Amino acid sequence: MSVASGVERVAAGAADNRERRRRTLVVAGFAHALHDGFTDLLYVLLPIWQGEFGLDYAAVGTLRALYSGTMAGLQVPSTGLAGRFGGPAVLAAGTALAAIGYLMAGASSGFALLAVALVIGGLGSSTQHPIAASLVARAFEGASSRAALGTYNFAGDLGKMAVPAATALLVTLMPWRSAITIIGSAGLVVAIAIRLLLYRPGPAGVRGPAPDTGAAERKAIPSLPSGGFPLLLAIGVIDSATRMGFLTFLPFLLKAKGAEMPTIGLALTLIFAGGAAGKLVCGFLGARLGVMATVFLTEGMTALGILALLPLPLGVGLIMLPLIGIALNGTSSVLYGTVPELVSAERRERAFGIFYTGTIGAGALSPVLYGVFSDVVGVPVMMQLIAAVVLTSLPLAWLLRSALKQG
Repeated sequence: MSVASGVERVAAGAADNRERRRRTLVVAGFAHALHDGFTDLLYVLLPIWQGEFGLDYAAVGTLRALYSGTMAGLQVPSTGLAGRFGGPAVLAAGTALAAIGYLMAGASSGFALLAVALVIGGLGSSTQHPIAASLVARAFEGASSRAALGTYNFAGDLGKMAVPAATALLVTLMPWRSAITIIGSAGLVVAIAIRLLLYRPGPAGVRGPAPDTGAAERKAIPSLPSGGFPLLLAIGVIDSATRMGFLTFLPFLLKAKGAEMPTIGLALTLIFAGGAAGKLVCGFLGARLGVMATVFLTEGMTALGILALLPLPLGVGLIMLPLIGIALNGTSSVLYGTVPELVSAERRERAFGIFYTGTIGAGALSPVLYGVFSDVVGVPVMMQLIAAVVLTSLPLAWLLRSALKQG
């Protein structure tokens, strides 16, 4: 009897653990979809805000930078809060803050209030990447972790496609303020669901980082690789700055070609769909061809795609966008996957934090710089500059090949 009851308890515990893991992955996936959707929703709203409030391109870039810059700068501190209050609680609170930011944006009457709203939104979204990814990684140990994190990342791509497209459609049916009020309210519902579905007093797999994690990570900073990792980070910075600069001003380029809001929403959906495919395709290419060859291919295609898009009419340009999306987003998947090859296991969490902060920070700054440039020479010339900048990653990829061989 005792043996049978022990077997039953083990089976029940295993079933409960499987259910907890599935729930963690589903909730983290929804959080990722919502937050990535919130972040990329700005590409739809920025042209609207430019017309509504009479903004120049520098101001447009600044609004984009306020959201993504706040999100980048506070990711590492958010892990400290998770260690103190628990990952699910901080993730839920961050999701609520991001939603409140959009609700405030819907009530804004000018640039200053929009800026405050986007800082609050960025503060909320800073919790998602480090905490949700950590929850998934802790819930799925061993060989299943890679597949679970792949599913989690793909959910973010779905959000990038769905939220901007849904908002672009809503804007055709109602005022933009009403549309983002609906989106913000949906975010509050998701925040409540995160707290309820992930709340458990003590199971591993749904708690945030341990309180002493920060000390261990700080100790690891000096011993991060001095050769390959900085090169990888530099390529990531260039890639992110290119991607965010291009996506921020793509709607304005399309608008100049005659695109209305539904078409801009469709264009963003096409490029994000290409980006989702790019993660899968380029992950495979990176394993087969190596980092250097894949970076040469994707960054070269990105530059050529941007240059080819400029003279094309709107209809042909829309057909090009999925291909540009594959190249534009493909590099990042290869770079993220290379971090473990350059950093030992005990230092990877810190290395990923630095990598995310550096790349997202570059993506936050680049729209401001490109916006100032656009005010002087116009969006088409600025796009040519972006195409030139992305090519500077190629010699770095060549140097990185030697570092990987030595590793």
